[in-house]
Amino acid sequence: MLGPELVQQMVDVVTLIRQRMKTAPSRQTSYANVRRRPLEFNVGDQVFVKIAPLEGVMRFGKKTLDLLPNLSYEELPVQIIDRKVNVLRNKEIGFVKVLWRNHLIEEATWESEEEMRQRYPDLF
Repeated sequence: MLGPELVQQMVDVVTLIRQRMKTAPSRQTSYANVRRRPLEFNVGDQVFVKIAPLEGVMRFGKKTLDLLPNLSYEELPVQIIDRKVNVLRNKEIGFVKVLWRNHLIEEATWESEEEMRQRYPDLF
């Protein structure tokens, strides 16, 4: 087979495949509908409800950050939560646990006490 006969045979095969692809969803729907039954509930009946979180839903609002023109923002410390001193062989280094604005207490970080005193003297 060469030329037009081959092309016609391929067109027939593609047409048959398209028809079968259209009938498959309707057949699947009819099989599924046989198993479905109308549900009726009375007041006081206990049921299981499937709940899926909605994407992008903000229940408690968004945090508003003061963005700089380059779309960055400066973290500002709110308070010092804790202090500790790391003792090396012949040196002691002081650290403070800092709570930052727009962050939870679990996200507080340990920073060098000397650096924090220089940058934020009002905290001490």
